[in-house]
Amino acid sequence: MKPTAFRVVGGVLLWGLLGASSSGFAQSQPSRASTSPSTQVSQFKLDNGLTVIVKPDHRAPTVVNMLWVRVGSMDEVDGTTGVAHVLEHMMFKGTKKLKPGEFSRKVAALGGRENAFTTSDYTGYYQQVPAARLADVMALEADRFAHNRWSDEEFAKELEVVKEERRMRTDDNPRSMLREQQTAVTFIASPYRRPVVGWMGDLDSLTADDARAFYQRWYVPANAAVVVAGDVDPQKVLALARKYYGSIPARAVPVRKPREEPAQMGERRIQVKAPAEQAVVSLSFKVPSLKGLEPTPGNDDALALTVLSAVLDGYSGARLERALTQGPDRVADGAGAGNGLMGRGPQLFSLSGVPAAGKTAAEVEKALREQVALIAREGISEAELARVKTQWVASEVYKLDSVMAQAQELGSLWAQGFPPDADERLITRLRGITAAQVKSVAQRYFGDDQLTVGTLLPQPRDPNWKPRTPAPGTRH
Repeated sequence: MKPTAFRVVGGVLLWGLLGASSSGFAQSQPSRASTSPSTQVSQFKLDNGLTVIVKPDHRAPTVVNMLWVRVGSMDEVDGTTGVAHVLEHMMFKGTKKLKPGEFSRKVAALGGRENAFTTSDYTGYYQQVPAARLADVMALEADRFAHNRWSDEEFAKELEVVKEERRMRTDDNPRSMLREQQTAVTFIASPYRRPVVGWMGDLDSLTADDARAFYQRWYVPANAAVVVAGDVDPQKVLALARKYYGSIPARAVPVRKPREEPAQMGERRIQVKAPAEQAVVSLSFKVPSLKGLEPTPGNDDALALTVLSAVLDGYSGARLERALTQGPDRVADGAGAGNGLMGRGPQLFSLSGVPAAGKTAAEVEKALREQVALIAREGISEAELARVKTQWVASEVYKLDSVMAQAQELGSLWAQGFPPDADERLITRLRGITAAQVKSVAQRYFGDDQLTVGTLLPQPRDPNWKPRTPAPGTRH
């Protein structure tokens, strides 16, 4: 499921967090490896089009096996929203060889853990097991990728689990409801306007055949990548991938329509009334998306906007925290900023805040915009710039502590159309962004015509209301 944190932090550059949102391009020749000497990442392509990415890490006898499919809620059509996420659930419900739930039981018996997730741009499945059991989980994953099947009755049961998931995570969560409603207003043509979990009306009418058709259309080798990180040898992983995935027939990836978002013609506003303790104000500005690693004006602006978000909210005591949440005249209990940076669809720069006692959402909105306007007038200091760049470099070291984080980063980069060494190259590009570039984007991307404002208006809660508990079978 797409991450549900309302506050998008614009500091440490971790692709697993930034990549919630991109188009793909092919890498390397069939069965020919491309290796980055600095990261020791090998990438291959099988004859049927499946991509295989391997990153050895021999510090512990463990391995993460991930299957990434470049399909998400943005590939759905109106009337079947939520089908990508529902299908993710159904992938655990059986094949010709496995009964419903048997996949998870087998992984547990191997001493592993497993789960899955769906976003706007991609769907992922993972297992972490002892390195000696990689062949077992790869065989299981390849089987369900190629032979997933289940009964109408099983689908009906799991659909109710998904509906309850929506009720618990969105309908009963005022901030999630605000985000969903605001996103639907922010975008007109882009499929990003749809919630990943789907609209409840569409879930009510979704059929087993809708999910089967989505599976047949998008779960093809050329639209998928196997990512393996851990105590492995790349050539042995390639041999396993050929053994378990190589016989799956090649099929063409369906042609995707561009569905470009038209230029916004003026400020948009939405109010959401929901039971809550505090108001929330959320500002979304349309900004450029990173389209590659080349130094183009659009790419440079996307990177400068990421630096701007980090200066505002990238570390303890950053600008928004100091200006809005501290001191006797503070206007907010919390404030945040973030930049989408990359995605298959259009990206947003977000500002958000929770009014302090006695303050209004309008006052918080004004204060948030004043901080961007201040940078547009006066720029940022070299000390601020150096601080956020140091954090990004540190993040490159910290992520190596986890083979799961390494696998997630590689898969996210592939799904969004970037090569496996993009993280290092982007850190280099970010370190080259100047204070003048940050000032320039602050001047150019924060006008009213690029803005959509969402405000949560707190309402009294029903005294008989009780929080929901996760439904049996909820996976994430």
